[in-house]
Order: sequence, then structure tokens, then C-alpha cells
Amino acid sequence: MIKTLVALVLRAIVVLSGAAIATFVLLWHAPGDPAQAIAMARYDALLTEEVIELVREEAGLNAGFWPAFWAWLGPLLTLDFGYSSVTGRPVWPDLRAAMSYTVPLAFAALAMGLALAVPLAILAARHQGSLLDRCAVGLASLGAAIPAFWLGLLLILFFAVYLGWLPAMGARTPAHAILPAATLALGVAAALTRIIRSGILEARGQPFLPALRRRGVSEPALGRDHVAPHAAIPVVTVLGLELAFLLEGLVMVEVIFGRPGLGTFLVSAIGARDFPHVQAVVILAALIFVTMNLLIDLIYTWIDPRIGERDA
Repeated sequence: MIKTLVALVLRAIVVLSGAAIATFVLLWHAPGDPAQAIAMARYDALLTEEVIELVREEAGLNAGFWPAFWAWLGPLLTLDFGYSSVTGRPVWPDLRAAMSYTVPLAFAALAMGLALAVPLAILAARHQGSLLDRCAVGLASLGAAIPAFWLGLLLILFFAVYLGWLPAMGARTPAHAILPAATLALGVAAALTRIIRSGILEARGQPFLPALRRRGVSEPALGRDHVAPHAAIPVVTVLGLELAFLLEGLVMVEVIFGRPGLGTFLVSAIGARDFPHVQAVVILAALIFVTMNLLIDLIYTWIDPRIGERDA
């Protein structure tokens, strides 16, 4: 177990290091003049060459690649993302404020997706081949095919414009999170429904189950001790990755619904060429992915210790 954990942590460190280097390289070689974009976002007026050069000096854009990289990487090792090139404020408080809107929305969407997917998948697996099963699979396929931005606009048009039941823009009250959470939840439910259904059907088809039934093991015990652990492995994978994608894939949804979360934070930073803000979001996204994959691997070894033994 210890060898497995050490290997997973080392792999996570390698992935995070690669993400940090790739982020800095891509932003450094991005087209256009970042100093001019930063100056326009900061001063919002006609600019002179002297002002642009001053901004370039303050942002460290006139330094060479490697001096600028090491100057950025050193504080990053302590999760110090530096200061905004536009506002001059520390990045971390602004990033934390954006996360306070995004994280609850992601968990709300995940909870709504699970509430839809679990009963639908169980019913479909119990009635395999029936009309209910085909409808469940069809709805899951439809949910996976609908783009989030199009669904969000439809929900705004129907529930906010036509019916007037829910607010469409902002994040002032809990009601403002219902439509964006529902937009994201449909995609989550679509992925989870298919995976849970397939996992249950595969687990129920294992050859050792009839022998256990002949030995007198009850159906609830079979489901709890044998079917559920076997079906949980693919579900854990999708559930963890869906949460990671939700935390990062909220960009378009938050922009559509005008929420001040990570999505709006990232779009504004890209438009203003605020490199510290963009780098902070990308590194945070990589950290979320690595953490979720690490947790998934650890849960694997807890559900089925043979997986950890093979990896070790």
C-alpha cells in the first residue's frame, strides 16, 4: 500500500510540473503584445509607447524566458500565484473568491446528476431490454449529445423568460444556482446513467453469483457484498472525473449565466492578458485533476486490493 501511494504521489508531482512548464511556455509565446493588452485593461485609455514600456517593465515581460520562469516558479511552489498584472492585487484572494461561487455550483450539479442517474440506472438494469431500459439509454445519449451552452440558453428562455420562475443572471441568491446547476447536471446524469447501468449488468453476469445463490446467500447480501463493489470501480472513475470536469468545465456556463466564478475569472484574465490570473486557474485545474485521480486510485485499492498489488 505504501509503495502504491508513493508511486501515485510521484506521478502526481510529474504531471503538475509538466502542466506548470507547459502553461508558462504557451503564455510566454502567445501571439500579440501582452504589455499593450495589460495597459489597455489597466488604464482604459489611449496609450503611449512610454506607458506600454512601463507596464512591460513592471510585469517582467522584458526579462528573458528563463529568469522570468524561475521568478514565477519559486513562489508557485508555496502556492503563491503572485500579483495581478492589471489590478496589482494578490492573485490568491481573487481566485479564492471566484472558487467560492464555482465549487458549490459544481457540487450542486453533481448531486443533481446523481439524483437523476442512480434511480434511472437501477431501474434500467432491473428491466434490461424493456421499453424503460431503452428510454433510459436514449435519454442518457440525448443528454450527452446536447451542448451545455445550448441547453443553458434553452433553460433561460423557458424558465426565466417565458415562465419567470427562476432568475437567469447573477449569483445573489440560491435560486440563481438552479438553472446553471441543472444545465451541468444533465451531462453528469447522462454519463453516470450509462456507466452505472453497465456496471450493474456486468456485475450481475459474474459466473460466481449462481454458486453463491445455491449456497443460500440472500439477494440483498449478494448486491451489497459482491455486485456493488464490482460495479463501483467504473462508477468511481466517472464520478471523480465528472467532478473534476465540472470544476473546470464551468467556464461557458458561468459566462452564460453571468456568475462571478472561475469561468468569468478566466475569461476576463485572458481578455486582459493577465498572465498571473490565467496561470493560477490552469495550475488549479491541473491540481484538481491530479488530486481527483489520486483519490480515485486510492479508492480503487480500497475497493479491490488486488489493483494495488498489481500496480505495486
